[in-house]
Amino acid sequence: MDPLLSTVVTYGVKVVGGVLLLAVGWAVAGWAGRLADRLLGRSGRIDTTLRGFLASLVRYLILALVLIAVLNQLGVQTASLIALLGAAGLAVGLAVQGTLANLAAGVMLLIFRPFRAGQYVEVAGRSGTVESLNLFMTELTTPDNVQLLIPNGAVWGATVVNYSHHSRRRLDLAFGISYGDDIDRAMSVIREVIDEDDRALRDPEPEVMVSELGESAVHLTVRVWTRNENLWPLRWDLTRRIKEAFDAHDITIPFPQREMRVVRGSGPPL
Repeated sequence: MDPLLSTVVTYGVKVVGGVLLLAVGWAVAGWAGRLADRLLGRSGRIDTTLRGFLASLVRYLILALVLIAVLNQLGVQTASLIALLGAAGLAVGLAVQGTLANLAAGVMLLIFRPFRAGQYVEVAGRSGTVESLNLFMTELTTPDNVQLLIPNGAVWGATVVNYSHHSRRRLDLAFGISYGDDIDRAMSVIREVIDEDDRALRDPEPEVMVSELGESAVHLTVRVWTRNENLWPLRWDLTRRIKEAFDAHDITIPFPQREMRVVRGSGPPL
């Protein structure tokens, strides 16, 4: 056989084999990505964004291996190519290490889910309602409707206070009454106001106690459990209604007072 023809046939077989390998690998990569997405979806704990990211990662890893195998099939020395790609990947990783840190933190947040969309949290020194969480940023909205975009690296490395995690919250209120008022009567008035409000839970039972004897008042502490969504409305209503009940029962809420005495001496004026 003619050497040129033999060479063409040899390389033609390699090219056909490489194309077939690439086609099969492409199909296998797509199938593996869809399988990974279904398996991750069955757990019910992995976020949709993270599922898509991991499924795509599986697909592209298989495609990378297939591409290396195709190049090897065509006679390309892949060892030096792999070393070159590794060095390039290291350089790129060092250049975008902050972004990669946010990406890694985003993956951890999506796996462990310390908070979800719609919950009110305090993180990285800022607080607001969680609007969204992606692989790089956490978006919050403050009570006055200001958007906050916090890098996931700062979120993962900070203490997260989730005010919406539990369905029930304890409401603490403080009131002061005059030393001349009847403590038992004041406590009874407070209990009556609490009992009239259905938002105050009976289990655990509301507590009213004397917490401190201050300079100008006897301090009473009130502890009431309520549903999370009722916390602030109940706080505002109880504060107003207890003040009105104190006025109706002639219970005084004192304010700090100072008595000043001027002593006139016989010494020379200053």
